[in-house]
Amino acid sequence: MDRRSFLLGTSTLALSQLLFGCGGNKQTQLKVQLLKGSIPGQVVNQFHKGLQQRVQLKFAPVEHIQDLFHQLQNWQQKPRTSDEQGWSRFIPFRQGQKAADTDLVTLGDYWLQAAIEQKLIQPLQEVQGNELKQWSTLDERWKQLVTRNDQGILDTQGKVWGAPYRWGSTVIVYNRDKLRKLGWTPKDWSDLWRDGMQQRISLLNQPREVIGLVLKKLGKSYNTDNLDQVPDLEKELQILNQQVKFYSSNNYLEPLIMEDTWLAVGWSSDVLPVLGRYPQLAAIIPQSGTAMWADLWVRPAGITKDTLSDQWIDFCWQPSTAKQISVLTKSNSPISTNIAASDIQEPLWSLLESDRKVFDKSEFLLPLPPSAIKQYESLFAKIKV
Repeated sequence: MDRRSFLLGTSTLALSQLLFGCGGNKQTQLKVQLLKGSIPGQVVNQFHKGLQQRVQLKFAPVEHIQDLFHQLQNWQQKPRTSDEQGWSRFIPFRQGQKAADTDLVTLGDYWLQAAIEQKLIQPLQEVQGNELKQWSTLDERWKQLVTRNDQGILDTQGKVWGAPYRWGSTVIVYNRDKLRKLGWTPKDWSDLWRDGMQQRISLLNQPREVIGLVLKKLGKSYNTDNLDQVPDLEKELQILNQQVKFYSSNNYLEPLIMEDTWLAVGWSSDVLPVLGRYPQLAAIIPQSGTAMWADLWVRPAGITKDTLSDQWIDFCWQPSTAKQISVLTKSNSPISTNIAASDIQEPLWSLLESDRKVFDKSEFLLPLPPSAIKQYESLFAKIKV
């Protein structure tokens, strides 16, 4: 899934590369390639000031998670085809590097299975709680998400492959005025089927997201692995498709702002930053639960492990740091942060302090068998015709 990063505020890493410290090549370094906008610059500065030794920090922001995944691939293998060579035009790194030169990289949980299976990354630790000091502060749900076997499948006896440092969800964003005139505001996925919304909705151009929300409406899981066993699924999708003006994973907010659409389904990382600027827009997390995503720290394969990268992960998991990351990047935290209404704009507070009942009903998009993925793709293509 190519989840987009959001527009940067002044508090986030906005430079092509942010450096703290100086000195020669022998100075201890921590090199991090991260999703642009996912870590505030002052958090990096605070980490640097708290270190007991002289250290050079190199934090290089990258525009998209997908670019970071392809960079992990590029470190491990030389391009074999002209298609792969073509990718280099869109990836902001030199091609042909033989080995990784970065201690930690941001990766989305959706990409974790492929990264493990392709041997692009190495475990952060072999045994749960063995080395990362703040690991115990994580809810079991986060531990389960990143504890996997060598095929990238969830396994409580597996290794720890990633460290989640922020998360978000799929939300419904809508025009308050337009829906108020219809006499209702959305509360759950079932509202997308309401009268008066034909050709007024945009959905993400993602089979797992669209079919997943219909499954949720029908009381099923986003991670259902046999769609043929779900009665009325195709019928519900066909009816929903009549409400949809277009499908897009990139350009769904501008039509909503311009009132070409009245409601959109999108990722909180896109939606939250614009709510404060456009008061006619509001967003909700559907009451029956939604899809979730997480940004993780992963260690590239071939990199020698050092204590400094573990220190950085533990620093991100400290409650005060986690709260800063959450508030300044407008995202949720895997650490309990006790964000108050006074800490953030009103339109965002209810989304960042999500209801525990809704959280428990929500799901990560977990790996499915190839046969199931084909089912999702085939059905999605069929209903869009």
